[in-house]
Amino acid sequence: MTVSPDLLLQAYRNGIFPMSESRDDPDIFWVDPRRRGIFPLDGFHVSRSLGRRLIRPDYNVTIDMDFTGVIDACADRPETWINPEIRELYTTLFSLGHAHSLEIWQDGRLSGGVYGVTVGAAFCGESMFSRRTDASKLALTWLVDHLRRTGFCLFDTQFLTPHLASLGAIEITRSKYHQLLQQASEKTADFCGVSLETSAQEVWQRMAQTS
Repeated sequence: MTVSPDLLLQAYRNGIFPMSESRDDPDIFWVDPRRRGIFPLDGFHVSRSLGRRLIRPDYNVTIDMDFTGVIDACADRPETWINPEIRELYTTLFSLGHAHSLEIWQDGRLSGGVYGVTVGAAFCGESMFSRRTDASKLALTWLVDHLRRTGFCLFDTQFLTPHLASLGAIEITRSKYHQLLQQASEKTADFCGVSLETSAQEVWQRMAQTS
């Protein structure tokens, strides 16, 4: 099945996202889960241990610095739904400004990250990875703070996992998700409209006010 970037964006506007059975399967199928995972942007949970990890000066954070590195790292696992066509589609969306990544760097190397697609004021998270302890938690913490600072009102995680639930993600019905998506798609937010926060202490303080 051949999917164009325009068709992919239209699918996201309708609450649908693509997957493949494996990296070697050329076919793509569409998913609209009966139960949807989301992060309430005012309910992200930063534990004391994560807060202490957040302010340690042994990592750096960037946005849109290495999108292909993030998507390749997300696919670098025994089982993945990211096949070559899906990789190319999201890379194209990135070049068009509709997809973004946030990267965590440690010792000069990419150690964690997350990427997703923006639709209005909705950020549709696609996948994340972690090569070092807590790297994905750091990525999500910085991402939630950045989404809040740039005007987003919906963070879609597709599915709810125990890892995401421990950070405050919840599960809602398909109909509720479509309602929230419709509201978010009618608003505007600019992922790159505000520079990434430079102070981890400031991020922690903002998160602590809503955790």
